[in-house]
Amino acid sequence: MLVAASVCPCPPLLVPDVAAGAAPELDAARAACTDALGVLAASRPDLLVVVGPAAESGRGPHPEGTRGSFSGFGVDLDVRLGRPTADGAHPGADGAGPASPDRELPPSLAVAAWLLERTGWSDAPVEGLGVGEPLEAERCVRTGEQIGGRAGRVALLVMGDASACRTLKAPGYLDERAKDFDALVARALGAADVAALKALDTSLAYELKAAGRAPWQVLAGAAEGAGLGGALLYDDAPYGVGYLVAAWS
Repeated sequence: MLVAASVCPCPPLLVPDVAAGAAPELDAARAACTDALGVLAASRPDLLVVVGPAAESGRGPHPEGTRGSFSGFGVDLDVRLGRPTADGAHPGADGAGPASPDRELPPSLAVAAWLLERTGWSDAPVEGLGVGEPLEAERCVRTGEQIGGRAGRVALLVMGDASACRTLKAPGYLDERAKDFDALVARALGAADVAALKALDTSLAYELKAAGRAPWQVLAGAAEGAGLGGALLYDDAPYGVGYLVAAWS
């Protein structure tokens, strides 16, 4: 059963090494993410599942120990998904066994792995799941329901950005619908409103380049009947992209 969830944005710019001179601009977002992950740790889960958007090559499950890299963003920085062992290594980090697959984490899950490492996560086993933008709402919800039944106490770390169309210089240019869409999502996340997340307009989310839509609907499926309350910890649109941080418990 789902006992806690945190929602964080997933731009690689959250990683200071990637952001370089612009790193201070997202300090408040990083601090909010740290607070959100603290809620996960306090819930004492048996399993943490990290869900984030992914291109086709990164979709599907990613076991604990899977490697992620920011080399594609010009930074020599690697991360591993999950808990380090007593000697500081990660399960599968020696290149052997099922926890060290050939493929890397998609960028959203690499950012999540960085956040977990930054906060010293060691509270429960971690698994990753990359979901594709085209995944229908119904399948997202079913996936969430399945995740919620994986263990007695399940926590979710949900990665995903809101619209990318908030300003003229945004990646998706300015779309007047973006602000209202992001406000609707912010209200739903802040209130742990499962029904509102399930009802998100998938076509509009696609047009607004809201990469978090599918992961948020996975969260909605997992949280159905869990009786969690929500708190919105961050809501801003630096670089014209909506970034939201929320915690459910």
